[in-house]
Amino acid sequence: MAFDRKEYARRRAELMKRIGADGVAIVPAAHEAVRARDTHYKFRQDSDFAYLSGFPEPDAVAVLAPGRRTGGHKSEFVLFVRDRDPAREIWDGRRAGTEGAVRDYGADEAFTVDAFEEQLQPLLAGRARVHYTMGEHSAWDAKIAAAVREIREVSRRGAAAPTDFVALETSLHEMRLKKSPAELKLLAKACAVSAEAHVLAMRTARPGLREWQVGAEIEAHFLRNGMEPGYGSIVGGGENACILHYVDNGALLRDGDLLLIDAGGELHGYTADITRTFPVNGKFSKAQRAVYEIVLEANKQAIRTLKVGESVGRPHEVATRILTEGLVDLGLLKGSVKELIKAGKQRQFYMHGTGHWLGMDVHDVGRYRLDGKYRRFEPGMVMTVEPGLYIAPGTKGVDEKYWGIGIRIEDDVVVTEDGPRVLTGGVPKDVGEIEKLMA
Repeated sequence: MAFDRKEYARRRAELMKRIGADGVAIVPAAHEAVRARDTHYKFRQDSDFAYLSGFPEPDAVAVLAPGRRTGGHKSEFVLFVRDRDPAREIWDGRRAGTEGAVRDYGADEAFTVDAFEEQLQPLLAGRARVHYTMGEHSAWDAKIAAAVREIREVSRRGAAAPTDFVALETSLHEMRLKKSPAELKLLAKACAVSAEAHVLAMRTARPGLREWQVGAEIEAHFLRNGMEPGYGSIVGGGENACILHYVDNGALLRDGDLLLIDAGGELHGYTADITRTFPVNGKFSKAQRAVYEIVLEANKQAIRTLKVGESVGRPHEVATRILTEGLVDLGLLKGSVKELIKAGKQRQFYMHGTGHWLGMDVHDVGRYRLDGKYRRFEPGMVMTVEPGLYIAPGTKGVDEKYWGIGIRIEDDVVVTEDGPRVLTGGVPKDVGEIEKLMA
């Protein structure tokens, strides 16, 4: 478990308060995914389920029923888990079982998962709303829908049946959007270790290495610190940096090229997300530096907008203006900056957003707009700031000296009452600092 039981209990209590006494929340765990025949991908728990329970095993289900009591005892948090199986545990590791679910993970009651359908009807009876996101866990959708159907069929002779399904994002995902002090502590640690890994990459990179060799140093550093990659690392040298989600990571690093690395480590389910771009030989060319300084200024100015009460759309607005101004100064675009942005001309070189929520998922949950308008930043929100410019080889009307230059600079930022707090400052991004480090 990433936190003590009190943190998980606090989250469950908050969610039950949000869904109300007439609601019930159903949150399935992740399922093991087959990689090939009888081998599986490394298991990662569903983020919603992990957030509420800390329970690490697959194929479980959590049910939260506010105010429920059985036998005179509180029974609001019910876990359905795999049964103990000594034969399988020899091969796959120990299971908590129903006793462990109560003893170690704070469940008020626990059943084996094969009893889910039998127990679901009494759990749903008398509840007006089921808080569950249909379509994300297809194996459970049919079981839950069937249970609601059966309750409705007999509702004339007993307790009222649920009438509404409510997506969890209206309650749980809003909770996850604003991080607690305990969550921010984990995120800060993940970011600090990830920053160390990027520094290691800068010291490792040199002409003649393969992209994967630099990437291996980063991921080894994660493992040495009890972490794992939070997503597939992007290690793109030269023109490969112009491919936004480049994953091959196998090309030769050449003298005179830039290297873009987008990598972050995950600690107890919370991931960093850092991008740095630097010269393979340790020295920016004049053209590389000119483009880089534009992106860096956009990064710094956008970070300053992450203030309580500011529009969530403001960082992208500021970054887009600075990047477009820079493109005009370099002669890559011609015309009025305002009119160019209005026509979307900058998207040829900057085709993605400036940031996204960060937390348990690298593209974390939470709405960016409320009632059709950008929401306002609140304390505890964490967002990436990642402007970039990508000039593909052979771009018409662009001087060849800029061809193949792809640059992105990404930091992770917490919104606080005292202004933005950058969690990823441990890895340099100013030109002079990078060249000094790599000298």
